[in-house]
Amino acid sequence: MNTDTPILEIQNLSRRYGKLDAVNGLSLNVRAGKCYGFFGRNGAGKTTTIKCLLNLLRPDSGKVRVFGIDPQKDEVAVKSRLAYVPDVVAFYPWMTVRDTLEYLASFRRHWNGGIEADLLGRFRLDPSQKASHLSKGQRTQLALIGAICPEPELLVLDEPTSGLDPIVRREFIQTVIGAYQSGDPGRRTVFVSTHLISEFEGLIDEFTIIDQGRELLTMEADAARDRFRKIRARFVQPPGQLELAGALSVKQNGRELELLADGNSERLMDELKSRAPEDLQCESLSLEEIFVASDVLKKAVV
Repeated sequence: MNTDTPILEIQNLSRRYGKLDAVNGLSLNVRAGKCYGFFGRNGAGKTTTIKCLLNLLRPDSGKVRVFGIDPQKDEVAVKSRLAYVPDVVAFYPWMTVRDTLEYLASFRRHWNGGIEADLLGRFRLDPSQKASHLSKGQRTQLALIGAICPEPELLVLDEPTSGLDPIVRREFIQTVIGAYQSGDPGRRTVFVSTHLISEFEGLIDEFTIIDQGRELLTMEADAARDRFRKIRARFVQPPGQLELAGALSVKQNGRELELLADGNSERLMDELKSRAPEDLQCESLSLEEIFVASDVLKKAVV
């Protein structure tokens, strides 16, 4: 594969369920070695998009490529190089944890037994326990082990930490995914759809936010944090109505003021300083705050 070829490429993707446009003209590119965040509310079209990428659903129109390959024409070539953890996980109920992992390994050319043993210990999974007796969180843990051990080029995760307790969730995100990518820097790619944006904050390199099947915002994470900032000011007396040209939004509550800046935080800070606030602070928005404010931010980047 050409090194310039995106790992994932979507152009003008559309997929309808009856009269409902689940995905409507979506385009995005994911480069090798990146952790790419795919954010949106429930029903925004994230899972439908992922299923189109994996040839689990056929698009109504548009282009989908994985490793530069059409997944409809060469599904085996695509799926042999990736691992997928869906939002709802199920296994053969009569199999034990050990049986399940051996079954999954039988489809792979490579399987890292050391990682398997380490993750079974981290997750405290009993290899002799039957899949039918696993909780939702344990089934997710088992699916994650099955996805990591082949050390694929691409890891596709759809709400991968659903049902995990906070300690296991943090361990998986910070340690397991981080170790997976660092095992072959620049080559291993993660495409993750999640609501727990704050917990992936340190891993996400680039992201797309979608709503009703359409792209709202696509940016590199560092560029977004540099560009969009939150400014808070507190005055001795209520400042009255302020006209702050260039602010994306302004919220005023008595003596306190909060506004969102779009690359112009220094100018807005200078303007506020001229009004002698008793306290003035400026900080970057987190990715979760960017997601919450995406409707406002979209107007700034159109």
